[in-house]
Amino acid sequence: MTDLQEQGTAGRARRSEATRTRIVEAALRLFSERGYDRTTMRAIAKEAGVSVGNAYYYFGSKEHLVQGFYDRIAELHGHHSRAVLGVERELAARLRAVMLGWLDVAAPYHEFGKQFFVNAADPDSPLSPFSPESSPARDAQIALHREVVEGSTAKIDPELRADLPELLWLYHMGVVLFWVHDRSADCRRTRMLVERTVPLIDRLVTVSRMRLLRPLTRDIVSLIKDLLRPVA
Repeated sequence: MTDLQEQGTAGRARRSEATRTRIVEAALRLFSERGYDRTTMRAIAKEAGVSVGNAYYYFGSKEHLVQGFYDRIAELHGHHSRAVLGVERELAARLRAVMLGWLDVAAPYHEFGKQFFVNAADPDSPLSPFSPESSPARDAQIALHREVVEGSTAKIDPELRADLPELLWLYHMGVVLFWVHDRSADCRRTRMLVERTVPLIDRLVTVSRMRLLRPLTRDIVSLIKDLLRPVA
C-alpha cells in the first residue's frame, strides 16, 4: 500500500469514528431530554445530521446505542481523570477522584441509567457490562483503575496488586448500580457511598500486606476470580 493510500485509509477511519461519535452524542442528548423510550432511531439520525440508514450502519438498533454509551462514558471518564491522576499519589485520593469523576461525567444521563439495570440484569444480553461485546468499555475502565493503583505510593501485596484493578472495577459496578436507583438530590447518597467506602478499601489494601491477614486476602481474591471465570 502506498503512502497516499494509507493516508486515505486513515482519513476514512477518522471520519467513520467521528460519525459514530456524533451519533452517540446525539443519542445521549435525546435520551437525556426525552427519555430512552421516547427517542427513536429516526430522531437520533436527524439530530446527528446523518441518514437513518447511516445510523443503522453504525448501530443495529437503539439498544446497541447503549454499547456506544458505555464506550463514550469510558472515554469521557478517562479524560476527566487525567488531571488528578497526574498530580495525586495517595491511593485513596486517586480512587476517590476517579469514582466521583465518573458520577460527574454520568450525571446528565441519570434518567437513562435505568437502561443500565435492564441490560446488566440479563446475563444473556450482549449489552450487559459483563458481556464479551462490552469488553472495550470494560477494559478501558479496568485500565483506568490499573492507573489508579500503579501510579499510587500504596504498598500492596504483590499478588493482590495484579488483581486489584479488576476488583476496583467490580466495586465501580456496584456504585453504578446504587447510582441507578439513587433518587436523592444530585445523587448525594451515591457520593456519600463513595466518600465512606473509599477509605475502607484503602485500609483493606493496607492490611492485606500484613502476614497474618495475607492468606485470608488471597483466599477472598481467589474466590472472586473463580466466581467471575466464564462457565465452561
